[in-house]
Formats: sequence, C-alpha cells, structure tokens
Amino acid sequence: MVDVLGGRRLLTRDGAWMEAEEELQNKVVALYFAAGWCAPSRDFTPLLCHFYAQLVAEARPPAPFAVVFVSADGSAQEMLDFMRELPGAWLALPFHDPFRQELRTRYHITAIPRLVIVKPSGEVITDKGRKQIRERGLACFQSWVEAANIFQNFSG
Repeated sequence: MVDVLGGRRLLTRDGAWMEAEEELQNKVVALYFAAGWCAPSRDFTPLLCHFYAQLVAEARPPAPFAVVFVSADGSAQEMLDFMRELPGAWLALPFHDPFRQELRTRYHITAIPRLVIVKPSGEVITDKGRKQIRERGLACFQSWVEAANIFQNFSG
C-alpha cells in the first residue's frame, strides 16, 4: 500500500496527520470503503473494530495490520463524525483528497461497505474482507499475511 499511497498524508480521528509510508510499511492494509449514513456500514464497523482490536490493540506483539478508511460520506463533517466512532489508530484519506475516487475506481467499488485487503504494493489479496471476517474471524488474517509475504509470528 506504500506504493499506492506513497507521499500522501493520512488523517487520524483526532485530526493528526500521519505519513502513509511510515504508518503502512510492512503491513497488511485493509481499505475500508464505508459511510456513517450507511446502515450496512454501521452494522459491520463494530465487528471490524473488534477484529482490529484483537489483532493490534490487544496483541503482543501487535499484528502488522492497518485500516485506512475511505469515506463515502456526504461531507467532511459527516466523515469526521463517523471517524470518532472508530479506533484511534485507524487512518483515513482526507475527505477532499481526490484520490478517494481513484481508489474506488482502482478497486472496483460499486457498493459500500467494502473491505479490500491489499499487500504493501497495493495488489489485492481479497476484495471480500468483510465476508471473510464474518465467516472466519481472526483465522483469515494469517492467510492475508502469507499472501502479503510479510513475516509475522501470528497464530489466530
């Protein structure tokens, strides 16, 4: 994902700016295309938050996993309001960044929510991350790590 988001600054829910290369290097990245107004997004987001917490916030060492929120909200304020419900370590493309649309096109996003799991290069591991998390829970992460060629001593 560093290759795709290289040179971009990402936003935290607290309004801090982070460098994409620094934050996403050597990680499996989940691009979360969603919106606060979308009922299916609101349904899936708590499950994704729990999945993330188990892998990153509660695990020692933390798993090499990052979530980048790509908002489909109607305004920057709506995006920020929804982001306040997300874990603090999640990142987002700024609302006014036109690259949000480029990512939707690149990853063929026609409906939300959609969770696209990508390698550091931006190559798709799966565009069915949401389904895999619902069906397999933490077990799906090991296959993502293996597909991304990231060494990690992780058992899920």
